[in-house]
Amino acid sequence: MPRPVASTPHLVWAAGHFLVFFSGIRFLLGLFTLNTPNLGHWYTIAYLGAIVSYGVVCYKSFGIPQLNKAYVQRALFDENVQYLVFALYWWFNKPIFITLVPYVTFSLFHVLTFTRTTVIPMIFPSSSSSQPKPEGAASAPPQPAPARAAKFIQTWVKANYDPAMRFVAYAEVAVFARVLFGALLLRNSLLAPLFYAHFLRLRFYMSSFTRGAFQHVGSILDGYTQHPSCPPAVRRGYLMLTDLISRYASTVMPVQNQGAGTAGGAAAAAAPNAAGAGAARR
Repeated sequence: MPRPVASTPHLVWAAGHFLVFFSGIRFLLGLFTLNTPNLGHWYTIAYLGAIVSYGVVCYKSFGIPQLNKAYVQRALFDENVQYLVFALYWWFNKPIFITLVPYVTFSLFHVLTFTRTTVIPMIFPSSSSSQPKPEGAASAPPQPAPARAAKFIQTWVKANYDPAMRFVAYAEVAVFARVLFGALLLRNSLLAPLFYAHFLRLRFYMSSFTRGAFQHVGSILDGYTQHPSCPPAVRRGYLMLTDLISRYASTVMPVQNQGAGTAGGAAAAAAPNAAGAGAARR
């Protein structure tokens, strides 16, 4: 069986996700273990990888940017463009560690899929080919280790994709809480919660995972604020905030159906040489 040939954009896309995953993990581990020397470099490298990988996907999807209303409107409603814009925003601003969590999670699945569909077949081409069952044999010969590894990756990705996307949805709600309180405490730009609120508004319309996360978090906060021990001022502030969010989220939006669009691309799980990876976020 011939080795698969990966296109240059696909390799660049994959390299970006490898940078995101390994640099992001290094940054987060260093943060939690208080091993902080040069930690900011890993944060910068991780977002540089995100810019590269999402940039490839956006270029493959939309081509050269055009200064016309139809192009801009179509691009702004694409979630890959949204994640690219925020990768640029976080890259240029003071590090906020929790913003890396969704990108690292996406990149984990893209790295695993690329390893299964491209790396293993390129290094072990014979193990990817089907081996005929010997005549008269009671059972097929055992699969070689690379084939078993590829099968394990495929099974793991399929089993853990939905839980991971649910985790990302909660992480993005946490990011909004962080930038909101950060703006109130002057720890980050006042524009950050406004931009991220608009992003989550789009995610709320497009992703059932995001809707589920908001509903769950909302039910928990409702329980806390309705408890008799909750101070009245906190309850009033919470009700004002939820009313504002509800009115903002219920505004009619011309959201376009992006079909199989997903953060980081949609096609590589089915086609190894595509510029994206993973299944669609529902």
